[in-house]
Amino acid sequence: MRETIHVAVKEPQYVVDTNVTFAQVPDWFGNTTKDLKMDIIYPKQGKKKSPCIVWICGGAWLQLSRSAHLAYLSELARSGFVVASVQYRTSNEMVFPGQLMDIKSGIRYLRAHADRYCIDVNQFGIMGESAGGHLAAMAALTGALKEFDQGWYTEYSSAVQAACPWYVPADMSKFPPSDRAAQAASPESLLLGKNVADHMEDAMKACPVSYVTEQAPPFLLLHGLCDRTVPFSQSEVLYEELDKKGVDVRLVGIEEADHADIQFFQKEVWDMIREFFTERLLKEN
Repeated sequence: MRETIHVAVKEPQYVVDTNVTFAQVPDWFGNTTKDLKMDIIYPKQGKKKSPCIVWICGGAWLQLSRSAHLAYLSELARSGFVVASVQYRTSNEMVFPGQLMDIKSGIRYLRAHADRYCIDVNQFGIMGESAGGHLAAMAALTGALKEFDQGWYTEYSSAVQAACPWYVPADMSKFPPSDRAAQAASPESLLLGKNVADHMEDAMKACPVSYVTEQAPPFLLLHGLCDRTVPFSQSEVLYEELDKKGVDVRLVGIEEADHADIQFFQKEVWDMIREFFTERLLKEN
């Protein structure tokens, strides 16, 4: 059978640009250099600009994969966003705040190359899971603090206009208690480079709750009610701090969901995420 059809061009072509180097950092005891990479999903749409959402993978600050959730992120991109999945140094490579600095370097890189990727420099969202949720919240709450902006493209802002942290570690002082030996080997102590139990003042400098102000951007917090790794109360305490400051914040508890559970990858949840970023970023674009 032969046929001829007419295809109306209604949507742009979407492209995935992988292994994009956005920063170089010291490696191997400061003797060598390491590239930090990101994957970017963007529309080829000429001069038209779209909001950008930065995704941060979780993994207890010990490991991550930029590509693990590209299938879901690509669907988000097709809703009208540029989406970038950003690498950061893990806790065996660099202690805090190195991870936050890496994420902010990625945001600045995207602003510096906004024309290349059709990005609206005034509309950035950020989202991440677990350790990535922690870094997403930290980035969202420290947009005006230049102390965390180091490296390339420091003439650009690392501020974001909306944040969606998943099961966020928000307040280390309220983690479930454990003996000091166990605490020394915990992910949060490895992130800090010292035992959190013995250095709580330093630990709180790495906690999102310590940076909440009235200027915080809108937040959508997602957390499983049955989370056995990061208790639901962690999102509750961040919600309460944001709410007290009059910030636009919504906390969604997901019934029967454990940490990083399958419920977070259902269409209903991603529709909620899409609606949040659309209302906060896309409609203002």
